[in-house]
Amino acid sequence: MNSNSSVKGRGAQKNTGNKFSTYSYETRDDFLEFCRVEGEVADRNKTQYLPVFSKTIVNKVTSPDVGMSYSMNMYQGCEHGCIYCYARNAHEFWGYSAGLDFERKILVKHNAPKLLEAKLRSKSWKPTTIVLSGNTDCYQPAEQEFQLTRKCLEIFLKYRHPVGIITKNALILRDLDILKKLNEHGLIGVNISVTSLSEETRRILEPRTTTIKKRLEAIRVLSKNGIPVNAMLAPIIPGINSHEILNLAKAVSENGALSMAFTVVRLNGAIGEIFTDWIRKTLPDKAEKVLHQIQECHGGRLNDSRFGLRSRGEGIIATQIHDMVCLAKRKYFKGKTFPKLNTTLHEAYKDGQLKLF
Repeated sequence: MNSNSSVKGRGAQKNTGNKFSTYSYETRDDFLEFCRVEGEVADRNKTQYLPVFSKTIVNKVTSPDVGMSYSMNMYQGCEHGCIYCYARNAHEFWGYSAGLDFERKILVKHNAPKLLEAKLRSKSWKPTTIVLSGNTDCYQPAEQEFQLTRKCLEIFLKYRHPVGIITKNALILRDLDILKKLNEHGLIGVNISVTSLSEETRRILEPRTTTIKKRLEAIRVLSKNGIPVNAMLAPIIPGINSHEILNLAKAVSENGALSMAFTVVRLNGAIGEIFTDWIRKTLPDKAEKVLHQIQECHGGRLNDSRFGLRSRGEGIIATQIHDMVCLAKRKYFKGKTFPKLNTTLHEAYKDGQLKLF
């Protein structure tokens, strides 16, 4: 056993340093060898659920190139373990690493439903779509135990307030009953992330996510019930899933998605180190090629913080991706539109029930 051993069932293969911390933590080979000789477990690789009690839950999104105005996250950190996830960096604000800590130390905001209800009842609040999972997936494994997403959806329904969902987990179908009621009033829009049609690619990129088959089934079931679905083909990673764009678009469209969106991968903050370490261990034969192609999309860097360009990329490879997406939209989404959500009902339900006068 050594520091290059694979951490099974996880995306990140190590904990990177926290830029806000004075101290750093390193697992040394001599310690690992000691554990081996003594028959001790150096790392139990277990997920921890840690309770936190936030003061606010609805976040205003100020980035000009993000397609939402407000978001909320019931969980911080995500057990899905997607290696490319931009949300990893946020874990450093809580004192943890963007690497393995992000996947194994999940902060649970138990008072999220109460905070949401207070926000929607506030006299100053004007109805606008709030997106669940602007940062971490609201249907990650923790939701099976804590059901905070379901409780929040019940509040959105009670106050007739529009809500969007971003997820890559078929657990969303558990809440089909509430989603159908929200949809009766035009209050729900769902975004399902599908990054590959290959289970092997899905497994190494997103180790604890639901299968591609179940994601497509979720799109199909939601669509058959009239619930609008947008497919998130994101991120597109050159050399890993960039060749799948047309097939992905065809699959999600045939299962009922009304629209599709995409981003070109960018490895901001600590994610560049985490992704580089991961790909050199997981896909060593193509690691340098993929890393160089990502850099070509971002002016020679893995990270790109330029608004308007950071998620779109630039250069020849990014242009090829954009051209393929445009072709996919013309071929598979012609005549389809994703509806705007209804913001007209909330004022009449400000106190949780219909006001007659």
